Amino acid sequence: MTITLLQQDIEWANPAANRQTAERQLAEAPKSDLYVLPEMWSTGFATQPEGIAEHDGASLDWMKRMSQQLDAAIAGSIATEEEGSFYNRFYFVKPTGEVAHYDKHHLFTYGGEHHRYTAGQEKVIVEWRGVRFLLQVCYDLRFPIFARNAAEGTDAYDVALYVASWPSSRREPWDLLLRARAIENQSYVCGVNRVGQDPACEYNGGTCFVDAYGHTLLACPDGVESVITCTLELEKLQAFRQKFPVLGDRD
Repeated sequence: MTITLLQQDIEWANPAANRQTAERQLAEAPKSDLYVLPEMWSTGFATQPEGIAEHDGASLDWMKRMSQQLDAAIAGSIATEEEGSFYNRFYFVKPTGEVAHYDKHHLFTYGGEHHRYTAGQEKVIVEWRGVRFLLQVCYDLRFPIFARNAAEGTDAYDVALYVASWPSSRREPWDLLLRARAIENQSYVCGVNRVGQDPACEYNGGTCFVDAYGHTLLACPDGVESVITCTLELEKLQAFRQKFPVLGDRD
């Protein structure tokens, strides 16, 4: 399974410009099975979504089109307005046209996200080309129980995807918690964060791949737009789980 992570400098409240940026990054990236964009990649992290959140489906349509062109899945979170309600919605789009989504469960109360957005209630795991992906958004990273992996069954996954707009001021917890989630769940973790600035915060990235031992396999350089691609060794992951069966002892 080859995955590309896109560390993006997001232009505030400008979906058209951000789609152009993402399309350029995709064109420069190696051929992959999955491409992952940051949280609210088309607008920036908007806690006041009125007039900013997308309601026309334009960015989702773009994801569908690019998925078909690349014969790969495209994933990323979009601030979405639907029937008068707002969602921080993590889409996972397949080239067949199939779309799965996860609505962010842990809304960022410190920043007021809970005042305008509706929290999702369901844990979402998506299968793609024989690999099971857990979908998570930013603040979810701080809550390990919700992301708990299982040895088998519907709650079992191989890769956790964390898309984020995680500020530079809290960068150290981001780095540490990505490693913790990988170790405790015996899974690969892909963390995709943005760079640049919005009206409230500065972001310096930290986009990376982490293996089940907590080792960083590959990381974007800090503070700049970047694209990284890594091939995850699922057979190696399964061998580790069989050798050291931690997940079978979970609470």
